[in-house]
Amino acid sequence: MSRAVVASAYGGPEVLQVIDQPVPEPGEGQVRIAVRAAGVNPIDYKLYGGMFGNDPSRLPMRLGFEAAGVVDAVGSGVTSLAVGDEVIGHQLAGAYAEQVVADVSTFVAKPASLSWEQAGGLLLVAVTAAHALTATAVGEGDTVLIHGAAGGVGLSAVQQAVIAGARVIGTASARNHDQLRELGAEPVEYGNGLADRVRALAPNGVDAALDLVGSDEALEVSLELVSDRDRIATIANFMGAGPAGIKALGGGPGADPGTEIRAAARAEVAKWAGEGRLTVFVAESFPLDDAAAAHELVRSGHVSGKVVLVP
Repeated sequence: MSRAVVASAYGGPEVLQVIDQPVPEPGEGQVRIAVRAAGVNPIDYKLYGGMFGNDPSRLPMRLGFEAAGVVDAVGSGVTSLAVGDEVIGHQLAGAYAEQVVADVSTFVAKPASLSWEQAGGLLLVAVTAAHALTATAVGEGDTVLIHGAAGGVGLSAVQQAVIAGARVIGTASARNHDQLRELGAEPVEYGNGLADRVRALAPNGVDAALDLVGSDEALEVSLELVSDRDRIATIANFMGAGPAGIKALGGGPGADPGTEIRAAARAEVAKWAGEGRLTVFVAESFPLDDAAAAHELVRSGHVSGKVVLVP
C-alpha cells in the first residue's frame, strides 16, 4: 500500500486526511516516482475549498501538482528515464503521496545541487512566473512592478525578471525587503500611497505589472501606472481581469492556462536552479500527516517562500 493525502469533503484544511491506497502502476509511456518532497500551493486548498465548484463525484480528492522523487518503476516504451533517476515533476495529479505515476514527459532531471525540499517546490511557482513574464513580454531594459514579490511565485518572478535584464520593483511587507534587495529587486511596501511610492522609484514609468496577489490595490495601481494593458497580468484576480482588459493567467475561469509556455519553461528553470541563478526558498516542511497544518500556514498569506510536504 501507498499513503496519500486526500480531501474527504469540501471545506477547510480540517477535511484533509491520509489514506492507504494500492501502489499505482505505470502504464505505457509513464513512470512512477517515490516522492521525496511535494510542493504546497494555493491552488491545492482552493480546489477543495470549492472555488472551482463542489462536485461530490470528485471526492475523495487527491491533491498536489508538483513533486520531486526517485523513479522506482517505468512503463513500457519509456527509454528516457530509468529506475534510480532523480527527477522533478509538474504537472502531476495527486503528488501529496508516497508514490505517484505520470507521463514521462512530465518530468525533468533534478539538479544535484538542490535539496529534495527545494526541488519539490521549484516547478509550479517557476513556470507560473515564466508564463507571467512571457505574457507581459518582460525583457532587457524594462521596468516591471511585481505585486506579492515575496510569495512563492513572486520570489521566482523577481529572479527570472532579473535574469531577463529587467529592473524589478516588488511589493512586500517591510520584513521581506532585505531578501528582495539581495535578489536584485527594489522593494516597496504595499498599502495606501503605493502608486506614489512606485512613481518616486520610477519617475520614467513602469512598463509591465504582474499581480500575484489578487487584491483590488494590485489591480488599481497596475492600471494607474502601466499604459499598455496587454502588459498587465494577474494569476489571482480572475473576476477583475476581464472588465479591466488585462490578462488572466492560470487555471481560473476565463484564464489562459499557458500550457505550452509552462511546459517549455520546466527544463529552463531547472537549469537555472542547478546553476544557482534561481533559488528556491523553502519556508517550512511538514510530514504528510501534518498536511492540514501546512495548508493553514500557506492560507495565512504570511509565508515567504515555499511550504513542502515530505512523505
